[in-house]
Amino acid sequence: MNNIRVMPCLLLKGLGLVKTIKFKEHNYIGDPINAVHIFNKKEVDELIFLDITASKEGRKPPLELIMKIADECFMPFGIGGGINSLKDMKTLLKAGAEKVIVNTAAYEKPDFIKEASETFGSQSLVVSIDVKKNFFGKYDCYVKNGTKKIQKNPVEFAKEVQKLGCGEILLNSIDNDGVMSGYDLDLIKQVSKAVNVPVITCGGAGRLEHFKEAVNSGASALAAGSMFVYHGPRKAVLINFPDRKELDNLFIDLNK
Repeated sequence: MNNIRVMPCLLLKGLGLVKTIKFKEHNYIGDPINAVHIFNKKEVDELIFLDITASKEGRKPPLELIMKIADECFMPFGIGGGINSLKDMKTLLKAGAEKVIVNTAAYEKPDFIKEASETFGSQSLVVSIDVKKNFFGKYDCYVKNGTKKIQKNPVEFAKEVQKLGCGEILLNSIDNDGVMSGYDLDLIKQVSKAVNVPVITCGGAGRLEHFKEAVNSGASALAAGSMFVYHGPRKAVLINFPDRKELDNLFIDLNK
């Protein structure tokens, strides 16, 4: 039985779903509730929803939509975007989210991470670390949907948020986002070796073999966007997900 989680990472912009390439070129995908219905039928492990403009616009994720998602969603889901207080977190957990995902506030308000972990439990708190290579090939971390570089590298930032109490890290490669050529395996290796909490990797998946490569590099769970919303070389919009048997066979050696 496969125990490696594979989850769609769905990007909210307003009340619709979009897909990006390197955090840019927002392409409209469709209605999030329709996507939830399809993923219910596909029996996916978890869903991730990220409101990609919330922090930059200084607002919270759309609460009514989150409540609708919770009503329709058969699987656990996490929500991120503009969350920076215990009140925000309480509201979203009460609305039906199982996990809250924090990016900008993990850097700007580190005490919030500690307080949130102590109040709601580390299992409810995921810190998203968005990473991009600089001109010299070194990794830099970004916040506010990849628009603001911060003076931290992903390894030291991951260690810090683990110490503050987050339960998981969502490690997202900006360079590989939407490219579908594979995850940044070196990034996964560096961060997963530095922390003990599960690392969910995101950014770059285009075929099943990429999942196995990421797990072999240290990822505990796998998230993908384009692979689950596009089909074919022309990238026609088609919400999809691998059969459970395909995933079980893919990870059969890793689960022994």
